[in-house]
Amino acid sequence: MAWIYLFIAGVFEIVWALSLKNIDGLNKISPIIITVFGMIISFFFLSLSLKSLPVGTAYAIWTGIGAVGVALFGIIFYSEPVNFSRILCLLLIVIGIIGLKLSSPIK
Repeated sequence: MAWIYLFIAGVFEIVWALSLKNIDGLNKISPIIITVFGMIISFFFLSLSLKSLPVGTAYAIWTGIGAVGVALFGIIFYSEPVNFSRILCLLLIVIGIIGLKLSSPIK
């Protein structure tokens, strides 16, 4: 279950990071609410995963899921640049996430 909790935490990190972009200097209430709830849910599931996973592994994977997810959403929905080096770096993060998962014991 710890890995599922960590995945859910990573997905909600993507949610709050993307909604943060739309806050517009704290002038829009809906994105503020989504950001805060996304953070709460993300931290909650991260804390559940930490009951069984090493903190360094869980934190690195959590931030990796968020980084890759936000970058991909930025490319797809916000017309952020796509080039070889960006894709390569995202792939390296994914490889790192997989490596940490495969080498991490669950308590």
